[in-house]
Amino acid sequence: MPGRESAVIPGYRNQGYNFTITSSTAYDQKWVYGRNIFENIDYLVDTIFANYLSRPGVRQPIFTSYCDGRRVTCAGLSQWGSMYLADEGYSAIEIIRYYYGNDMYINSADFISGVPSSWPGYDLGIGSSGDKVRQLQTQLNRIARNYPAIPTITADGIYGPATANAVRTFQGIFNLPRTGVTDYPTWYEISEIYVGVSRIAEPGT
Repeated sequence: MPGRESAVIPGYRNQGYNFTITSSTAYDQKWVYGRNIFENIDYLVDTIFANYLSRPGVRQPIFTSYCDGRRVTCAGLSQWGSMYLADEGYSAIEIIRYYYGNDMYINSADFISGVPSSWPGYDLGIGSSGDKVRQLQTQLNRIARNYPAIPTITADGIYGPATANAVRTFQGIFNLPRTGVTDYPTWYEISEIYVGVSRIAEPGT
C-alpha cells in the first residue's frame, strides 16, 4: 500500500551503530543539493580543503568542536570569538592556538585520493612546461567535451596563451578568479571536474 513503508520502518537514529547521521547544524553545516553557496566560501574551501590540524606525536585526527559562542558555548572554537580575534589581527593558526594550545599545527595532505595527479607545488602559468602541464591540458580537453565553451588545446606540455585562455574560461565557469594561472584551487577544481565527467562517461556506471 502506498506510504505503508514509512509507517512500518522506524525513523533513523543510530540503528545499532555507535554514531548518528544528522543534518543538525549543532554538529555540522547542513548540505542541500542544488543550494546556492557564497562564491568566496567556495573559493576558500578549494584553497584549504587538504589542510588538517595536528599535534606532534599524535597520529589520529584532531577533533575541534565549534559553537557560535553566544547562544551556545563549548570547549572549542567560538564563531564570534574567532571573528573578534581576526579583527585584532590574529592569523588562522594563532586563533587555533588561542583555543587549543601552542602545540597545534596546520598541515597539508601530500596525497589526495581520487584525483589523477597532485598539484605540482607551484603555480603553472605562461612559460611553464612539462608533464604537469600536459596532464592539465589533457584534463581540460576532456572537460571541454562537456563544457564546449572551453577551447580545446594541444596537449604539448607547453603553457602558452592558448592554455592560459582555456584555464581562464574554466575559471569563469567554475567561479574562480579569472587569472589564466593554474594555482592550487584551480588545479584541484580541474581535477574534480575531470574525474566527474570521466566517470560519467564510463560504460556501465
